[in-house]
Amino acid sequence: EDLTTKIESLTASSARLGTEIKNLEKEVAKNQEALDQATAIRQKQLAEFNAEEKDLLESISALKSAIVVLSKHHSSLVQVPKAHAMAMAAMVQSQLQRHASLLQGVLTPSERRVLAAFSQAPQDYFDAAPTFKQSYAPQSG
Repeated sequence: EDLTTKIESLTASSARLGTEIKNLEKEVAKNQEALDQATAIRQKQLAEFNAEEKDLLESISALKSAIVVLSKHHSSLVQVPKAHAMAMAAMVQSQLQRHASLLQGVLTPSERRVLAAFSQAPQDYFDAAPTFKQSYAPQSG
């Protein structure tokens, strides 16, 4: 009688623990699936970031080259319509704000000041005669 009670008690405990194990296995599988999805999302975001960073760095390099070329040929520049200058300034300002963290280590403080000054008064940078606001001289040229 005592042994039968013990067997029934242990059988019930075994069944309960078996159910708990199955539930925990389901929870672990669900958590692993969520982890796999989060990992895939992070990998996609990293790839997008790397592509955007590469594109941005290439753009910066092209802009630096353009500054050098334009500074050498400044006197031959035609007048840029005010609307175009304003649009360029808005685009520069937008990109500076959008990619501020990426540009942090790329642009020097003097380059940042030049871009900020350009954004505030773009037409001054396309005048036939340089003004005091155009004091930027590229380091490579």
